[in-house]
Amino acid sequence: MNQDIINRLSVITEEEQEILSGRSEIDRTRYAQTKELIIDSGKMLEHGKLIQIRPHTRFVHFPRHRHNYVEVIYMCQGQTTHIIDGNQVVLNTGELLFMNQNAVQEILPAARSDIAVNFIILPEFFDTAFHMIGEEENYLRDFLISCLCQDNRYGNYLHFQVSDVLPIQNLMENMVWTLLNNQPNKRSVNQVTMGLLFLHLMHHTDRIYSDAGSYSQQLIFQVLRYIDENYRDGELTELAAIMGYEVPWLSRTIKRLLGRTYKELLQIKRLNQAAFLLQSTRLPITDICAAVGYDNTSYFHCIFRDYYHMSPKEYRTHGTPIS
Repeated sequence: MNQDIINRLSVITEEEQEILSGRSEIDRTRYAQTKELIIDSGKMLEHGKLIQIRPHTRFVHFPRHRHNYVEVIYMCQGQTTHIIDGNQVVLNTGELLFMNQNAVQEILPAARSDIAVNFIILPEFFDTAFHMIGEEENYLRDFLISCLCQDNRYGNYLHFQVSDVLPIQNLMENMVWTLLNNQPNKRSVNQVTMGLLFLHLMHHTDRIYSDAGSYSQQLIFQVLRYIDENYRDGELTELAAIMGYEVPWLSRTIKRLLGRTYKELLQIKRLNQAAFLLQSTRLPITDICAAVGYDNTSYFHCIFRDYYHMSPKEYRTHGTPIS
């Protein structure tokens, strides 16, 4: 990260000075309205704002707490250790931690050189980002949404180990810089930047870690990543062999966890990709059909019409399905 940004974030805050002067614990009145330690967006956000950043408070143990907003932590430099729902998460330089409102978090004391930024975000801020990653049926998108909202079926946090992914690092630096410098139109700029961030994160699902006990979540990520990368000719038998499971068991488990069969998930991915190619290229429809894995053009036309309620040619002209 840019050294000027690091220098600004490293400045000892008023709260940190109190701790260095002898205060042994956090001042709860800075964070919560009630005795129960629920970090309140009303304390953290200026009125009317959907997103704000603050440097993580160093030098002190932050006791067990929850948030009434979505918190995203970006580790600019150094390392912080978090206990989330009983699981230890070590956040290293360049890594991201997303937590929904159900997560119970505890943070061990950070040193002077451990610089993290806390993003305080109201859920509606993500509307633009979710729109950017697709309105059509997309299971990776839906999975991320469920993790960010108050739906803990798949866990309460996502840990992205993406320190070596340059586009993600650039996007995070852009958001921090924009908010630090109070740039004009910063809400719109950062909403679009968050959408771009999600698009990149969806290509790195192998770098996502969550609740250590969430076996189902990791299995879902493996399945969705395989389909995303092998939609043209991916086979359930190959996926089962890669994952080390029997085909019948994996087939039943996919249906139970995702509500769709492997074949249905594969078809949805193929049709979404075909729709993308129809809108973004001038490739002949026969070439698009082959590119997404269908040898039979008539069959492709049939399932495309059934899914989008229009032909591929009509979709290319209209751009959106007819309601």
